[in-house]
Amino acid sequence: MKKYFKYYGICWAIALVVFNVITFVVTNETIGLTSVGSSFWVGYAFITIAFIGNLICGWLFFKEENKGKVFLNIPIINLAYSALIVSLIVGAVAMAVPQIPYWIGVIVDVLVLAFYAIAIVKVSAAANIVNDVEQKVKVQTFFIKSLTVDIEMLAEKEKNPEIKQQLKKLAEKAKYSDPTSNDALADLDSKIANKVNELKTAGNKLEIINQIDLLLTERNKKLKF
Repeated sequence: MKKYFKYYGICWAIALVVFNVITFVVTNETIGLTSVGSSFWVGYAFITIAFIGNLICGWLFFKEENKGKVFLNIPIINLAYSALIVSLIVGAVAMAVPQIPYWIGVIVDVLVLAFYAIAIVKVSAAANIVNDVEQKVKVQTFFIKSLTVDIEMLAEKEKNPEIKQQLKKLAEKAKYSDPTSNDALADLDSKIANKVNELKTAGNKLEIINQIDLLLTERNKKLKF
């Protein structure tokens, strides 16, 4: 998603240029740049810092490469541009209109930046939590998915029609078994995996297939608890 940051960066640069043009051109035409006091430069400095803070927040968001996180972070995109536009309008008006105290523009822009930064932290935290859960689920479901593939491959290689048919039924049962795993099932999962490995060279394949079928039934029943 880094490539999209350049578009945001272009918009940010345009907003900063517009802010500077409005600030200095209007100020020069109204009271004259030579007449501005220190408060003008303090206000200008703080609003510029708010712009820079906005750019930093944008970089922290747009640098994300994980597709799942990017999808969950999509609402921040609109907020990023909204915060930029509000900062531009408030900052330019506060600096260009002499009747408005500069500190008002500073406060509003700082509040906008704070709201934007907090929103990024909140959404990023939520995205990280969801992503961690997804990764945990992938790990937990790996055993049954791998087991199903192993049995399907054994069925593909089997020459005996009866055994081949039973292997296909077993693969189907594994496929639709509860895919989750936990530590309490470690021994049972190990037994099932060992029995599947036995099938590769065993002579009594139908007997082992029946044993695996019973183990899968036991596993599914225990998972219901």
